[in-house]
Amino acid sequence: MYLAPVHRMAQHAEVDAPAGVLYGLIADALRWPVFLPPTLHVEQLEFDGESERLRMWVTANGEVKSWTTRRVLDPVAHRVDFRQEVLPRPVTSMGGSWTVEPRGPERSLVTLSNDFAVADNARADVDWVKRATTANSRAALTNLRQLAERWRRLDDLVLSFEDAVTVDAPVEPVYDFLHRFGDRPDAVPGARGIDIAERGPGVQLMTVELAGADGSVRTTESVRIGFPHAGRIVYKDVRDTEEPALLAAHAGEWSVEPNAWGAGVTVVARHHAVLDEDGVRERYGDGADAVRLAREALRSRLARESGVALRLAKEHAECEPARGV
Repeated sequence: MYLAPVHRMAQHAEVDAPAGVLYGLIADALRWPVFLPPTLHVEQLEFDGESERLRMWVTANGEVKSWTTRRVLDPVAHRVDFRQEVLPRPVTSMGGSWTVEPRGPERSLVTLSNDFAVADNARADVDWVKRATTANSRAALTNLRQLAERWRRLDDLVLSFEDAVTVDAPVEPVYDFLHRFGDRPDAVPGARGIDIAERGPGVQLMTVELAGADGSVRTTESVRIGFPHAGRIVYKDVRDTEEPALLAAHAGEWSVEPNAWGAGVTVVARHHAVLDEDGVRERYGDGADAVRLAREALRSRLARESGVALRLAKEHAECEPARGV
């Protein structure tokens, strides 16, 4: 029986932050969509306090890939070991570890190690995985360092909130509207056009062109992942040409939840964001209130945008029976 050779890789980063801070960011995989650029979405399938199973969606060489992984968490050793259980072809095995070594009270060395094998050890496939792993590891370590070195201010830079509306309709027409955003350009305030392209089963790339007050055009792209049986669509912004950028990262979710009292549904828009500190400084200066003003402005803008979509989803779903008469 042929056993494909195992390829091993490792990348390192020195970070001006305590080891515990870095370990905390690495262990908190559910927030990776706004912490680590390659990660689009993470679902926790199991967790017993020491180990967990995760379903992950990640960009790799411009493609969206998904897999299930088992992680073992060791907060004392500042180490997280991982091993993929369900992998996309042609990868037959992949795993590795995150390790954080203290180099002083506020300095650490973080290492991301990977090992993998591909079917038949095909040269093109090995090169593809190496390119994706190298690029994603570099992006993850770079962002991890930037977040960790702001650890004293990080709580102020991270923002999460949700808004909701009650809809007198079943789940299906509400989900259908959210899934087919491109049919209604007015679903995004200021949009000149919305394009949604299918990138695989349940995966969409949504491109929006926004008109600025000064006549400029701003383009955003987000990857959307649908869970129709659960009435959920999660998304992450992967491109935004706004300058100066107020957002360092933004991910969210549309959730259509049946009401407990049995009539209609509640549609929830959830947002998770990290402020771009340089963009905040450029817009609001270095004053003590700069981050507070930026948080308020960002929350207002995101709530306004999702509020329009919530209103249109309600109108669409509640009118759906009338259209069928």
